[in-house]
Amino acid sequence: MISSDPTPPAAEPRKQRADGAEARLLLLHAALRLFAEKGFAKTSTREIALAAGANLAAISYYFGDKAGLYRAAFTEPMGCTESDLTLLDQPDLSLRQSLHGFMANFLAPMKQGELVQQCTRLHFREMLEPTGVWAEEIDNGIKPAHAALVALLGRRLGLPQADDGLHRLAFSITGLAVQLFVTRDIVQAIRPRLLDPEGIDAWLDQMVNYAEAMVNIEAAQRSAAPAQASLPPHSNASQAAA
Repeated sequence: MISSDPTPPAAEPRKQRADGAEARLLLLHAALRLFAEKGFAKTSTREIALAAGANLAAISYYFGDKAGLYRAAFTEPMGCTESDLTLLDQPDLSLRQSLHGFMANFLAPMKQGELVQQCTRLHFREMLEPTGVWAEEIDNGIKPAHAALVALLGRRLGLPQADDGLHRLAFSITGLAVQLFVTRDIVQAIRPRLLDPEGIDAWLDQMVNYAEAMVNIEAAQRSAAPAQASLPPHSNASQAAA
């Protein structure tokens, strides 16, 4: 049974050789599949190297150690959140442009097919058998991206400070994309063409429409709230009765 203690700090990997990109990728994909199937503790570096057709020493050369390989398999195929932060912090972009860029980065891994499903399974396994990597991802990736989205929405809605409603809006917008990762198996069984690259692009445009509508609804509700609060008590009672 895997320990709940964090994985040991990864050793610093050596600089990758120019001709080593393919070998590194083979190791990364083999590790992702095996870690998703068996977890960190029950997967040996020897079987990863064997599955990748690589020398065992290649793992330390490219990733430092097993912990470094696990971190790379957990994070790299899903992309980097740094580009999200950049997109969400550009005042010259319209709301739609910002949301489109954010959603496009979020959905890009979906075009990798089975690879992204292995990533999702590894994330689920990490939640059940924590090594500490998921907690790191929340602190170093998800929290900053969420804060940037909340800041963007706050600027668009003219709010000087984020409240619970603004956080709910941000989580709801992100949830549009998250649900696709979680339900990929179901979508594949019911409507597989929706997961084709063209289908993902169409889904992207639809999600941006939904997200933009959610922001507009939030703005309308916030505009109506002060007016509703300013009505005399008998007016509120009459409206409730109606």
